[in-house]
Amino acid sequence: MTLALFGGAPVVDRGAHRTWPEVGDSQLEGVSRVLSRGVLSGASAPEAAAFQREMAKYTRATYALLTHSGTSALHLALAAAGISAGDHVVVPAYSFVATPLSVLHAGAIPIFADVDERSGLIDPETIPLTSRTRAIMPVHMHGCAADMAPILDLCRRRDLVLVEDAAQAHGATWQGNPAGSLGDVAAFSLQSSKNLGAGEGGVLTTSDEKIAASAHRLRNFGQDVGLDDAFDPERPLDGTRPLESTRVGWMYRGNELLAAFARAGLAELPRRTERCQRNAERLSARLAKLEGISPPFVPVGSTSVFHKYRVRHDGSIPRDLLVKALRAEGLDVVLWQVAPLSAQAVFRAREGFGGGFPWSLDRDTDWESLYRPDRFPATQRLLDRSIVLFSQTCPLIAQDEAMVDKYAEAFERVWSARAEIVRRA
Repeated sequence: MTLALFGGAPVVDRGAHRTWPEVGDSQLEGVSRVLSRGVLSGASAPEAAAFQREMAKYTRATYALLTHSGTSALHLALAAAGISAGDHVVVPAYSFVATPLSVLHAGAIPIFADVDERSGLIDPETIPLTSRTRAIMPVHMHGCAADMAPILDLCRRRDLVLVEDAAQAHGATWQGNPAGSLGDVAAFSLQSSKNLGAGEGGVLTTSDEKIAASAHRLRNFGQDVGLDDAFDPERPLDGTRPLESTRVGWMYRGNELLAAFARAGLAELPRRTERCQRNAERLSARLAKLEGISPPFVPVGSTSVFHKYRVRHDGSIPRDLLVKALRAEGLDVVLWQVAPLSAQAVFRAREGFGGGFPWSLDRDTDWESLYRPDRFPATQRLLDRSIVLFSQTCPLIAQDEAMVDKYAEAFERVWSARAEIVRRA
């Protein structure tokens, strides 16, 4: 059969993809409920309070706090845990840039570790510890829970804070325990592309009352507010909280429309996650039969919710040529990232907030050397020899079995013809 790249008919009709997020009756009813009530904001307003209770239960954390983005939730987690100016926070070299940026927002300095080439998860063996290291922030990359055992052990031995970046990992588990309950504090994203998407938004989860109380104050301008603040439905905009800021804080609260939309998605998340995991297993079974192809690797003891489906290959066809051939067959294929995070301009220039802050607080460290991209060879190899099937607009979680089977068929067709594709390129 002739490849689409050479004039044949594509396997997949691009218009047949299901797009994300799915907006159904429950989302519309939730938003309508907010508009009918007329209460659009408030840290303890009805929808926000209900979502926080439901998210805490879902993650088996004691507390959940709604924020206006996943990045603000990460920043809040660090600040509430006591991370401050000049501290070193270990993050993986492969993640979204929000991970190390949140460290900078706290006035701390990100220190990059390499990842396991198979999974894209932080490699504990490469974690660089310094006299200034105060926290480790593993990322449950692509929705796969990191192997927490060595990280937990390291944090206990060195008295370090463990902050989970669970932005992509709603519903993932490690040893049966949900992401968001594995460290001292965690942060999720509710941005539209996430498996639990609500436009924008984030959630901080923790079972530490002191961290929760501090985070609640910090997301309310640093004012002296309590976790059990009452809500007055007759005067929803007035409240009783003191208006004096006792420390530097931010306005990081979410809103009622966001909370209502997220509640509807959370109720449907277990069903959607099960479908996504079943389809990932179905696709992986087909791709695993192809010599030179490795479907997503999930460590023993972890589960993945496959927010992204990254496939590794042996390099027998150039990555970009493989992408071109697969796209010709109608597949949504992206690279998402192409280099370690330390290669991004913000970390090369290190201008920070001006005057080189916060790097200027640590003049003893050779940042130029420490941030060299070639210090993270596993990250670079992973990105050089892998692609992401499906896209953020048309992710795996939105697709049905028929579409997944079409992806498998198209991939098999292209891979079997890779020598010809290279020859004719």
